[in-house]
Amino acid sequence: MMHNPYLPEDWTITAKREEIEDHFFLELAPPCGSGAGDYIPGQFFEVSIPGIGEAPISVSSSPTRPGSLQMCVRKVGRLTSAISRLNVGDVLGLRGPLGNGYPLDQVLGRDVLILAGGLGMVPLRSLMRYIADCPERFGRLTVLYGARTDLELLFYDELIQLGKSGQAQVRLITQEAQPGGRYEADQGGRTGFVTDLLAAGVCRGPQKTFVAMCGPPVFYRYAVKTLLEEGFSKALIFMSLERRMECGVGKCGHCSVGYRYTCVEGPIFNYWDAYNTPELMELKKGQPWINS
Repeated sequence: MMHNPYLPEDWTITAKREEIEDHFFLELAPPCGSGAGDYIPGQFFEVSIPGIGEAPISVSSSPTRPGSLQMCVRKVGRLTSAISRLNVGDVLGLRGPLGNGYPLDQVLGRDVLILAGGLGMVPLRSLMRYIADCPERFGRLTVLYGARTDLELLFYDELIQLGKSGQAQVRLITQEAQPGGRYEADQGGRTGFVTDLLAAGVCRGPQKTFVAMCGPPVFYRYAVKTLLEEGFSKALIFMSLERRMECGVGKCGHCSVGYRYTCVEGPIFNYWDAYNTPELMELKKGQPWINS
């Protein structure tokens, strides 16, 4: 059940680790009597510390595993730096879940392609785990993930294990080679971009495949172009666009893009939403973000 979206609740940190440098994985237990599985992959929570601030943070766990909530926080500002100093047993304020999440009714029965660049793996992990936990409800799962270096690949061990288990086809790639690293041993050390993996024809029946993607703005421009060249359906391309969100409930206006509020109508948008509102991609009005 949806809690009061204006009032944070106290969630307790039950596990914490540094996933990669300056990226902290948190597992949180809900307050007594509150649910932890009543969200949709792709949604987010407003996370706060009294006297310091509040920020929207994506969920990276799946509602198929209720009892706790998982997030990965990048240390980039005052609030996230404060979160990085917290320990197991400390408390964070959470408001949510907020946003629309992925349209799961459109995913059922389809093959699913997850495309991630850098920190984009955080929200996509929620959908990935949801599909992996319910294989009878979906077709084949493919995960393509790229980062600048081996050491910047999030959830590396989990992704490798997922691929080895046969639950998903997992392919990773880095822009820079790191001889002797774990990526070289597991993936052959191939360098390049996620679009290089995509162009290799990894998906069967692209016209019927549901695509979920998340990454930096430039990632979308080239990934969508390649998807269309490979024959993927525009109607089934969805992207997470977490742009300038603050209050999470469409009241402050900071995330207003054209006639849309990212925090309420998003952060999950389909191809046509993004195409008709280029500001979502942080481009100037009237400037096309793909040539198609």
